[in-house]
Amino acid sequence: MTWSIIARDSATGQLGIAVATRFFAVGALVPHIAPGVGAIATQALVNPYYGIDGTKLLRDGNSPRDVVAALLAADAGRESRQLHVMDTTGRIATHSGKECVDWFGHISGDGFSIAGNMLAGPAVLDETARAYAGNEKTPFPQRLIAALFAGEAAGGDKRGKQSAALLIHGAEDWPALDLRVDDHADPLRELQRLEAVSRERWVHFREFLPTRDNPAGISDRGTIDAGIEATIASKR
Repeated sequence: MTWSIIARDSATGQLGIAVATRFFAVGALVPHIAPGVGAIATQALVNPYYGIDGTKLLRDGNSPRDVVAALLAADAGRESRQLHVMDTTGRIATHSGKECVDWFGHISGDGFSIAGNMLAGPAVLDETARAYAGNEKTPFPQRLIAALFAGEAAGGDKRGKQSAALLIHGAEDWPALDLRVDDHADPLRELQRLEAVSRERWVHFREFLPTRDNPAGISDRGTIDAGIEATIASKR
């Protein structure tokens, strides 16, 4: 199942994964991010521990290549798996087992990695890459979604549509954005709608949340509400 893009936003340093598939609740299993370190997408006959154990290995300083090698060595089902890994320096490693369902493959570019299986053909990845590379000035969440729309227009998952997800992390352990469309007739369109809703208040509210540098964050509700309203007004 699935095609996904892992990317690093050069403007903010954020790491993001966007994914779409004809499978239920893809966001619960495929995308995994170690903030400030790297990201992993585990797909095909998905193995969630590729993401769980793989992010631990990245945090321990292992390269993407070493992470992939370690995960595969521990998994007798490796030939049914697909995964790709990218760290914040731009190093990428991938695996597509020989038992993955055609069409499957991987491509990469400056600051991004794209992989997929059960696809209509290689144009799905090519168009996803083209759209991502060609929208450099688009805000990061919207850029990732636009890339998937381009891949979907090229055929996407050959079985159809069902779920999509977008996961973005900045410097904190909690996500800057975590959107999931678990079961929908047009999941990318719904993901796009949710991302637009996030810009109404959520992206402004998160600026007041606790951080490692400021463990209490801002807890005065009046200050929070006034800050949000001032930010919204400045963008009108």
